[in-house]
Amino acid sequence: MQIAVFSARPYDRRFLEEANQREGAGQDFQFVYFDAALDVHTAALAQDCAAVCVFVNDRLDAPVLQALHALGVRAVLLRCAGFNNVDLASANALGLFVARVPAYSPEAVAEHALALVMTLNRHTHRAYNRVREGNFMLDGLLGHTLHGKTVGIVGTGKIGLATAHIFRGMGCTVLGHDPYPSAALAGIGAMVELDELLSRSDIVSLHCPLTPDTQHLIDDASLARMKPGAMLVNTSRGGLVDTHAVIRALKSRRLGHLAIDVYEQESALFFQDLSGEIIDDEAFQRLMTFPNVLVTGHQGFFTVEALQEISAITLGNLADFAAGRECGNRVAAG
Repeated sequence: MQIAVFSARPYDRRFLEEANQREGAGQDFQFVYFDAALDVHTAALAQDCAAVCVFVNDRLDAPVLQALHALGVRAVLLRCAGFNNVDLASANALGLFVARVPAYSPEAVAEHALALVMTLNRHTHRAYNRVREGNFMLDGLLGHTLHGKTVGIVGTGKIGLATAHIFRGMGCTVLGHDPYPSAALAGIGAMVELDELLSRSDIVSLHCPLTPDTQHLIDDASLARMKPGAMLVNTSRGGLVDTHAVIRALKSRRLGHLAIDVYEQESALFFQDLSGEIIDDEAFQRLMTFPNVLVTGHQGFFTVEALQEISAITLGNLADFAAGRECGNRVAAG
């Protein structure tokens, strides 16, 4: 069985092949790797493949799914947790098998959220550049002691809980909010309504899926309810944050700091080397002018352990499809 892997990077090849040696032993799985992202123009690359393996910024709308189906593709394997880029109704209508990696090394993303907070709070990225230039002045590098601060965790799933554990261990007061309250937060922090979390938190960290209900969860109104000077961290989904509203809050000094590993329009930017190009995304370029903004290119998942787990689960989903078995990670419309 041939599987077309889109948006493939060297690390995808490494970990999928290693997982295929372990998890796919005895199965005739052959991965064909393509650097290109999947869209209506590149779908033809999946010719002669029974399945496609895709990532967060690959497009799987109705025209793409129809094109894949016409080529003989019968399975879509998401090597990520989110599936908002898949038209599930169309996939169901075409009889396509769609499976994801619902959870993987939650500590990887949680630790990256901490790294963003620590870097932005203590200005270590700026200090690094200063010292390399022989500038050892401390002016402009003043931070805050995190011990004793209040951290709000929006979304208390596995990653949110891992993040809560980290900040609790640092002596922070932890508040959580989730439409489906997690009993596991007891003993770490308190579940509160979103308005209370926003108004009390020195740091707000987002760890929720992107759904119609959470689209632009952080907008002008929610930013106005946040504690003046607070830090906003997003390592979840770019669409949770209204970028233009955040820019307005930064300009007015209402929002003290912004750290993001995801961006609403990231599909045109992330996972590419654009260092020699002109980036014509004006909102992104505006964000980059603020000294109190830190952006990383969707690397929260990027640890050896997480990639091993993602690849192993993806192989398991593929094996379920090949064997015609029930798959616990299958996703469907509704």
